[in-house]
Amino acid sequence: MKTLSAKAGTVDRQWWIVDANEQNLGRLSTSIAETLRGKRSPWFTRHADTGDFVVVINAEKIAVTGQKLRDKKYYRHTGYPGGLRSRTLGEQLKLHPEEVIRMAVRGMLPKNSLGRKQLTKLKIYAGPEHPHGAQNPQPFRVERKAEVPA
Repeated sequence: MKTLSAKAGTVDRQWWIVDANEQNLGRLSTSIAETLRGKRSPWFTRHADTGDFVVVINAEKIAVTGQKLRDKKYYRHTGYPGGLRSRTLGEQLKLHPEEVIRMAVRGMLPKNSLGRKQLTKLKIYAGPEHPHGAQNPQPFRVERKAEVPA
């Protein structure tokens, strides 16, 4: 019995569209990362890029649990001494909602050139409009929605 490995041209990439409206950030990011890596494909190979393209819409409407909007912080450094800057998740969602999902997914991908290549197949948009209609993306269902406290 032979073991088949993915080669260039073997993998037929699909386009998926995910509506992030009221989806839990962590669960959504996990599903997206699996799809970008190619774990849902029968051609999954650890050392090759076998993943699909993912288009995320309504990134500004994601849900988080607890007090994460106030407590979770995003750090960056300007490159100058004393240049550490931070923002809360709530502030980041107002300014750059796409980056919240991109950073969550990036943390779940390999930390090498393969992971950087896989992240380029992720397209995120704050609103419901996207320019990828010609690729005919199929709807992608995430298993559970976030539970809103009553």
